[in-house]
Amino acid sequence: MKIMNGKQPLRNRRGFTLVELLIIILILGILTMVALPVYISTVQTAQQATANANARALASAVQARATGTGVYDAVVADYAADMGGSIPTNPCTGNAGGYTISAISRTASVTALEGTNCGPWTPNQFTINR
Repeated sequence: MKIMNGKQPLRNRRGFTLVELLIIILILGILTMVALPVYISTVQTAQQATANANARALASAVQARATGTGVYDAVVADYAADMGGSIPTNPCTGNAGGYTISAISRTASVTALEGTNCGPWTPNQFTINR
């Protein structure tokens, strides 16, 4: 290719034009707007499932202790040793105290607290009987 006046012709320059870069940014923005809500929903669903699974495990520990002692203990912290040394963190509340145990006579129930990290949801209640 012949060089005139010390400059290369436009067709030999490499790179993107401003319009091409703006189109790429627009496409990435649209993809982000679609993918981000789906990702957040998936994370919240996983956190809800984890909170329910932890509550179910805590209910098993409550049942195991009640079988040995004959009474239900409604203090969550008392089950740390039965849960492997510590109460699992409730991902919806962000702390280990994110569960409630209700004990009445021969029945007890364990429920995860809703918290703010999981969006609107209704936790499962795990009821156990002696």
